[in-house]
Amino acid sequence: MAVPAAASVRDATRYRPPSVTGLVDLIDRQVRERPYARALVTGDRVHLSYRGLSVLADDVAARLGGTGLRRGEAIGLAAANTAEFVVALLGAARAGLVVAPLDPTLPRSQLAARVEALGTRAVLLGAPAATGVPLPAPVWPLRVNVSRAGTAAVELAPDSHIAPYVRGAAGELSENDTLVLCTAGTSGRAKMVPLTHANVAASVRSLCAAYELGPDDATVAVMPFFHGHGLFAALLASLASGGCVLLPERGRFSAGTFWDDMRAVAATWFTAAPAIHEILLDRSEREYPGPQAPPLKFVRSGSAPLNSATQRALERTLGVPLLSAYGMTESSHQASSEPLPGRGPLKHGSVGRPTGVEIRIVDRNGRACPVGVEGEVWVHGPTVARGYLGDREETSYTFVDGWLRTGDLGTLDADGYLSLTGRIKNLINRGGEKISPEHVEDILAGCPGVAEVAVFAVPDEVYGQRVGAAVVVREGETVEREEILRYGRDRLAAFEVPDRIELVAALPYTAKGALDRKAVQTRYAP
Repeated sequence: MAVPAAASVRDATRYRPPSVTGLVDLIDRQVRERPYARALVTGDRVHLSYRGLSVLADDVAARLGGTGLRRGEAIGLAAANTAEFVVALLGAARAGLVVAPLDPTLPRSQLAARVEALGTRAVLLGAPAATGVPLPAPVWPLRVNVSRAGTAAVELAPDSHIAPYVRGAAGELSENDTLVLCTAGTSGRAKMVPLTHANVAASVRSLCAAYELGPDDATVAVMPFFHGHGLFAALLASLASGGCVLLPERGRFSAGTFWDDMRAVAATWFTAAPAIHEILLDRSEREYPGPQAPPLKFVRSGSAPLNSATQRALERTLGVPLLSAYGMTESSHQASSEPLPGRGPLKHGSVGRPTGVEIRIVDRNGRACPVGVEGEVWVHGPTVARGYLGDREETSYTFVDGWLRTGDLGTLDADGYLSLTGRIKNLINRGGEKISPEHVEDILAGCPGVAEVAVFAVPDEVYGQRVGAAVVVREGETVEREEILRYGRDRLAAFEVPDRIELVAALPYTAKGALDRKAVQTRYAP
């Protein structure tokens, strides 16, 4: 009898994740037990302790409490990976507000559209204000000053003027909510995902348990905090477990300073999107410090598929396992991950086992698929959001009886390891043959000299669609189109082999580090 492909894993080690209920008490234990331990290190190497961070957050909470904002109302937060973001996030949460992190680099018109769609009463700004279109809510600049002598202070002077009640989706929020995150929106408009205190707590606990994070751990904030990857994996899990997070200069990743930052904080791990891993690998010969590098325990990859060739090469360079993880904004970030060494076998090409949730593979009729059979990945558990704000139709389609329909295709093996095979919306239909761009990309990326690949659909009068590929060649190497095609013909089905190869200097990526497929299609398909 076929066994349905579903998996669920509970932590069975002696490690116990931190007991938190959400953002409000995220660092409370550390403040009680280790008040002077470093929580944050700024780009100019100034340390901020857990006690100092808590005092600043309380200050922000008190100031926001005097503005007329009420518990359960939404406030925007536009900042890079800086102390301002962290202090504002924790302070607003302590004031009982629902925080909506926003990308500060968005064009002002897009930022205004998101503020209006949600209906935030005000926006905390931890980055220089962009010029142009005004926001439909008052903007309150926030600054955190931390001295080398250990003193810290907040500059925030919110006025009593807040936006009037508007028609935004914030009316659907309640005091059970603590965050609103926007999806990447690469295949359509960004959707607004409300996350409760319970969602956040479950996510943080499962991340800490998966990687056994503790006070001896430290990391560098590579991924932006306004998306789940950087927010949950790097920031919240580190702070909840008593670790330390280095905030890079200007609050954003820089390959040129990355290893200096890692050494400055004695980092034990870091997490990044595949595009950043590719950059670090390409520059490793001249920049990786070798024996002078900090003693890493592991490295993590998420936000997009990581090709196996890059994974193996980076593992050889760094001398530690590179663990692939999988998740979505709608699942409060992580849903599965390859396990730590000694906690289970590493299966490269997979994204590991479920972490605190149940994963099921479902066919087009809603039935569970047998082991090894491809279907849609569904996720169920305490990290799954209840739906989307202001979009009942999309909510009813994506969230079914507590299950999240991810839109991703994959299989589960007999050990419960998930392997992703593509995304339903990305499939290319070549004369009836359904082709996964992600599969073709993974194969072609293994061609010697190839750094990155993006596969896209080329309109065709006969077949409907053909396969195109934009290829980035590694710096200092030369690869011809025919070499890439020959490599593909030996490893792909005939209908999967690209009909067009474009050699390009770089590929477009979203802010969270995922390939921007809309931009690829627009740029190379015509």
